[in-house]
Amino acid sequence: MATNRSRRLRKKLCVDEFQELGFELNLEFKEGLDDAAVDAFLDAFLTEAMDANGLDYVGGDDYGLVCLAERGSVTEEQRATVEAWLKGRSEVTKVEVSPLLDAWYPEKPINAAK
Repeated sequence: MATNRSRRLRKKLCVDEFQELGFELNLEFKEGLDDAAVDAFLDAFLTEAMDANGLDYVGGDDYGLVCLAERGSVTEEQRATVEAWLKGRSEVTKVEVSPLLDAWYPEKPINAAK
């Protein structure tokens, strides 16, 4: 694809100065946790960790991507807040939070300007 793109196209493609950052989550739940407990955890996660921080979660109950609820990038502070919230929960035994990555093109490096 061409690298000499107009500002409008760069914004539409979420590249260069319009790159949007997010992070991935990997969770493991306690052995023997029933479906009702997992659902209650996910409800609390979406309300307390996502909505309260202006974030959105896309994925399943044990793996997904966190991005900003509106256009823009997740900050390192938001990432750390979500990680701390997850590590404080007794329902999960393992929490893996990736470093910030390009939410649209995960294989691309993060722009130095961010």
